[in-house]
Amino acid sequence: MRVTTSKSKNSESFYINFAYVDKNGKSTSRNFKKLGTLAELSEKLGTDRDGVMAWAKEQARIATEEYKKENEVLAVPFSPNKFIEKDAQRSFNCGYLFLQSLLTQLHFDTIFRNIDNRHKTDYSLEAITSDLIYVRFLKPSSKRSSFSFAKTLLEQPKYELHQVYRTLSILADESESIQAELYRNSNHIHKRNTKILYYDCTNYYFEIEQEDDFRKYGKSKENRPNPIVGMGLFMDADGYPLTFDLYPGNQNEQRSLKPLEQKVIRDFECSEFVYCSDSGLASQDNKLFNDMGGRSYVITQSLKKLKKEDREMALNPQQYRKIGSKKFIDLRELDETDPEVFESIYYKEIPVESKKVSETMIVTYSPKYRAYQSKIRQGQIDRAKRMISENGKLKKNRKNPNDPVRFIRKTAVTENGEVADHEFCEINQEALDKEAMYDGFYAVTTDIEGEIAEIIAINQRRWQIEECFRIMKTDFDARPIYVQKEKCIKAHFLVCFISLLLYRLIDTKLENKYTAETIIDTMKNMQVCLLPEYGYIPTYNRTDLTDELHNVFGFHTDTQIIKKAKMRSIIRQTKQR
Repeated sequence: MRVTTSKSKNSESFYINFAYVDKNGKSTSRNFKKLGTLAELSEKLGTDRDGVMAWAKEQARIATEEYKKENEVLAVPFSPNKFIEKDAQRSFNCGYLFLQSLLTQLHFDTIFRNIDNRHKTDYSLEAITSDLIYVRFLKPSSKRSSFSFAKTLLEQPKYELHQVYRTLSILADESESIQAELYRNSNHIHKRNTKILYYDCTNYYFEIEQEDDFRKYGKSKENRPNPIVGMGLFMDADGYPLTFDLYPGNQNEQRSLKPLEQKVIRDFECSEFVYCSDSGLASQDNKLFNDMGGRSYVITQSLKKLKKEDREMALNPQQYRKIGSKKFIDLRELDETDPEVFESIYYKEIPVESKKVSETMIVTYSPKYRAYQSKIRQGQIDRAKRMISENGKLKKNRKNPNDPVRFIRKTAVTENGEVADHEFCEINQEALDKEAMYDGFYAVTTDIEGEIAEIIAINQRRWQIEECFRIMKTDFDARPIYVQKEKCIKAHFLVCFISLLLYRLIDTKLENKYTAETIIDTMKNMQVCLLPEYGYIPTYNRTDLTDELHNVFGFHTDTQIIKKAKMRSIIRQTKQR
């Protein structure tokens, strides 16, 4: 490496220049580092141009030596007759380093420094919580198994298993403050969009049969006969989890909204927003609560549950409009084979009579959505046919309300004028026709007097909160839950919540190009093998995704060998803001 300068009209800049041979075999060079301008360096060093040049040459020499050390070829001797060391940990995960970098950016150390001051523990709450998050992200398992997996990370645990369980109680006590701090700190990484807040509920089951004060028998989203707990989750307009809370499994989910929303208004400084949820959370009280204080709402409406006259008005094909047009359209006159028509959305507005809230129901019709629903139902019809045996009997009794069995009509068989003890089953065309009449239609109620396209777009993004629940349940294995105490359960879900936030941050940094499964599996498989005398050799596949992760986070674990000193430097980098 050598020193080069670049002169302009008013200044002269000094650089360290690196000469190399490119992949085509051509000699070229690039600026390796800018040292500064002559004026800056003269003032800093207290010398003239000759002194600056001498100093710059010394910096080039140091940079050359460091480059040679980092890029020297190592001769690593191996013996085919020498056994590896017994019981020695040789394989380590380095994928967690990206998560560690994000926790650093979220000021995790500061959050837990304050918690440590309140609880006066003799072990690191931050280290234990961080490891629980890494394991939930990379290899979700029980707390005991999580402790074992943490030993496969580059940084070994300096705590004991019993301290993990003690930490869970503290996390439960501090859950609300941790969520609020993470929200505030996450704005430094990604500006949070709280103009629209999405809310939904789900529940999680336990592999137990006896309920208690918190784990109660209730209506399971997964139709399991186990005690459950409910979770209410707020998400911002960009799909980032905002906050959550838990409630007993037998509690009506509509009652979960107001306490959590009051916490959002109080602790998150979010007072004016559009509240969006599904019809299951659309009680009159919830609507009234979001029709005040600068808030408004967009809530889905079940067409099947409307009064007869309102339903007939909604499904009447006349007086629809195409979004962006004021012209009335009769849906029966649409040519749905036309690609433009097929991709368009049509709507009508219907005033809703209410003594307490002034709201409008917006009914939409989409040919594309109609085709999708028709295709799904045809698959269910085919399954329903397979459920009926050749002699007209149902092969298996089904109880799920969304099961294809709802399309099967059961008729009591008579023999010699008397009802026999069995039934004849066949496809119920009347039930099919009744359900098909709703194909393509969708409705929301709102108190907003604004652009229809904007209101529809708000509701269309509800899929992201469903995805949040799917990721927690499927990718982070949030259920079944094996901890028993209420505080431990709350801590378990706090870990899942933070893992979800980290995933959203990574997904944004990667420009939403990869699925959750792909990102998680890639980071999980990022293993390095330790050669005790030399360093670490990556044993994972280098891909476009690993390249992007390294480029986005600014460090590399994908060189042919990583010296121990270099790996220590990378670890330090992930802990520095």
